[in-house]
Amino acid sequence: MNKIIWPILALLLTLCACQPRAKSITILNGEQVLSLSTAKTVPAEILAEANITLGANDRLLYLGSLIPLDTALPDARSYTLTVRRAVALSIVAPDGQQTIQTSALTVAQALAEAGYTLYVGDQLDPPAETPITGALAVTYQPGRVIVVTVDGTRVRVCSAAATVGQALAEAGVPLVGLDISRPGESAPLPENGQIRVVRVVESVVLTQKTIPFSTSTELSADLEIDQQVLLQGGEPGLATARLRTRSEDGVQVSQQSESESVVRPPQDRIMGFGTKIVIRTTTVDGETIEYWRALNIFATYYQPCDAGTNKCYYDTASGRPVQKGVVAMVYPWYLLFVGEPLYIPGYGFATVEDTNGANTSAYGDTYWIDLGYSQTDSVDWVPHHVTVYFLTPVPANPGYILP
Repeated sequence: MNKIIWPILALLLTLCACQPRAKSITILNGEQVLSLSTAKTVPAEILAEANITLGANDRLLYLGSLIPLDTALPDARSYTLTVRRAVALSIVAPDGQQTIQTSALTVAQALAEAGYTLYVGDQLDPPAETPITGALAVTYQPGRVIVVTVDGTRVRVCSAAATVGQALAEAGVPLVGLDISRPGESAPLPENGQIRVVRVVESVVLTQKTIPFSTSTELSADLEIDQQVLLQGGEPGLATARLRTRSEDGVQVSQQSESESVVRPPQDRIMGFGTKIVIRTTTVDGETIEYWRALNIFATYYQPCDAGTNKCYYDTASGRPVQKGVVAMVYPWYLLFVGEPLYIPGYGFATVEDTNGANTSAYGDTYWIDLGYSQTDSVDWVPHHVTVYFLTPVPANPGYILP
């Protein structure tokens, strides 16, 4: 009998070894968790046995990865499968808006599956790595090719930034300090795709400037008239200023002085002019005269008729005829001394009655007197400097400082 039993037992053991062993399978279907034991390893058969149907855009995940439904799972003692249901994803792009059904894990994956090719400079809101957990709206702004010229080089970048400043930051070329961009930092990206970064440097140096001093006068009763003395020496002042220089890309574009301040004010030079009148007596050419002022003046002569122009002027500014004893002075002196008596060595007594038409003589002398002669007088006067005596009485306005 043993000979009969042992072959039967061996056949049963062989049949049991050929039967597939049942696996423990957990299926996560949204909030539903299903557990079953089955020998099936093809996902489609497992879902059918669990009475789960996948939509056109649904997907099944194993170990977080998408698995084909018609390929057996790798050998394992147990499996956890996740059913990922498709949700509505609204995509807002420059060319319009569309809504797709997707069971992708992330925004980037959903867009790629929808046919969008994403580049580094593209902008997504929410970002590409955002997980999709329900219906979602995504704004997609593709980048544009932008050429940034900076420091003598051209940098080519792709950017979807809203402003020039944002694009430069993305390109790793931020504006630093006083740098500017063209177009401006807050401007939208230019249509021609060209952005220039201008490196701006401003330097400030302290400069010094000399302030010239002025000369003022003071009347002094201690000095005789026509004497001068230096009462106070002049000293130039000193001012400092900030000189700001602006350079763009190494080229100076402006320079301006600002914030000038006086470090040391100038000190005026003060000249003292005498006002003391001293009456003196002297004898000149045999004439005893009393005078209160004596000036060394360049003396010339004139007659009524000009031989060069054939024009005659017989009357002086005061109305007296041109003749010996009538002299002319520069106009400011004429106003001061008109009618005053004088004595001129080699000429004689005279009074100031006329102007000589210019503030300097033809020889360049400022102190200048023109000695009058009538047309019939014989003239032997040679122009030269001579001491002119101002005779008494002293006028009410002696002209302490001669104009």
